This record gives sequence, C-alpha cells and structure tokens, in this order.
Amino acid sequence: MDRHRYVKDTEAETAYLQLHQLREQLGRGFMQEHDRSLPFAEELFDRWERARRLGFGAGTSIYDSALVFGDVTVGENVWIGPSTIIDGSGGLVVGDHTTISAGVQLYSHDNVGQTVTGGRAAIDRSPTKIGRCTYIGPQAVVQRGVTIGNHCVVGVGSFVNSDLPDCAIAVGTPARVIGSVVVEGATVRYEYEARP
Repeated sequence: MDRHRYVKDTEAETAYLQLHQLREQLGRGFMQEHDRSLPFAEELFDRWERARRLGFGAGTSIYDSALVFGDVTVGENVWIGPSTIIDGSGGLVVGDHTTISAGVQLYSHDNVGQTVTGGRAAIDRSPTKIGRCTYIGPQAVVQRGVTIGNHCVVGVGSFVNSDLPDCAIAVGTPARVIGSVVVEGATVRYEYEARP
C-alpha cells in the first residue's frame, strides 16, 4: 500500500518523510546496539522514562504498548513487557524485581456481573497484589482480588484465579501449584511435586 499518496499537503509530506527517516535511523540503531527490531513507538519512547512518569520505582521499565489504568503501585527494577494490561481500577501492587511478561493481563476489576444482569449489578473491584521477585509468564491472566506471593513463577498462558503462596510454581487454567522455588543466594532450584 502506498501510504505516501494519502499525504496531500507540503507540511504533512515533510513530516511524513522526516518520520520515515527517523524510523530508519532508530531501527538501524536498535538493530546494531540491541540486535532487535521493535515497533516504531517502542523505539521512539523510552520505557524507563514512562515508568518514572507513572511514579513507578527506580529502575522499572514499561513498554509503550502496555495499558495502565487506575491505582497502580509498582516497585523497583520491575520489567513490564509489551502488550500487557495493568489494571489498577480496584487497586494493584507489584513488588520489586518482578517480571510481567509480554501479553500478561493483571486485573483488579471485572464487569461479568454487570453484563449478565443487564447493568443492574455494579462492576466488581478488589485489590490485586503481585509479590516481589516473582515471574509472571507470557500471556498469563491474573483475576481481580488475587494475591501472588514472593519468589513465585507463573507459567505461560496460566489463569490465576486464587491466591498463590510464596515460592509457588503454578501453571494451567485455572493455575494450580505444581512445585516450589528454592532460592539460596544467587542459586535457584525448582522442586516439582510428584505426579500421581
């Protein structure tokens, strides 16, 4: 598709060409320095600057494509990946040194009751908490009101609809605990429960 043909006036055409030049320069720079190709907005806007603007802790980064709304508190050195939903409409806290992987959805509200009652019920809101040093795998969904402990690992694509204790390894839909994380200094061990 020739997008250039839709640009009709000289000012817009100049801006269009400048944006293309900037895109090419940033793209080359990211590829050379970081060996990656990102969408233009991710190259253009600084992830750490956005986290600072949102009042998140020092060293935290959040991709431009992440949606953030409501009362969200995020600790230090947290990585919030692309295409995430960070819902603090019922209150959300994320502890230090936590990873919120690509596509994760953290909720503190739902409108299921409101929808099935034709609007007669209110939106349900309850606070959600993710502990420190916890890894939430790509595409996982955390339901409103859930507390996930410290040093947990939540597997890819899991649906967490109940609390998880510290050091839990949880996977599945709904997520179930299948083992524990053992941290000894800089060494990590994953101990899995025996299957019947």
